[in-house]
Amino acid sequence: MKSEPASSLIYARIQDVVRQIPLGRVCNYGRVAELTGGCTARMVGYAMASLPADSDVPWQRVINAKGRISPHGYGYGSLQQRLLLEGEGVEFTPDGEIDLERFGWP
Repeated sequence: MKSEPASSLIYARIQDVVRQIPLGRVCNYGRVAELTGGCTARMVGYAMASLPADSDVPWQRVINAKGRISPHGYGYGSLQQRLLLEGEGVEFTPDGEIDLERFGWP
């Protein structure tokens, strides 16, 4: 019997936490790691980056601790993330920050 790699198991747990982030809210990588337990913010980033295009995990709701979108996908992914969040009602300041007091979860 073939066992799952450890990364697959932790990624599944990370994805379960991210699925709990409500529409119109965001959570930072470090907080997702805390809620998941047994992983780091970097691992959360890797888990989000490994999602297939048709995933039901709302990856766009995970941002950095400064309330900003972390650059990825040569800029395309960052723009897509911003557009998805704006479509959910998340607002950005002119310099690209999200008010974590207003839009942060939990």
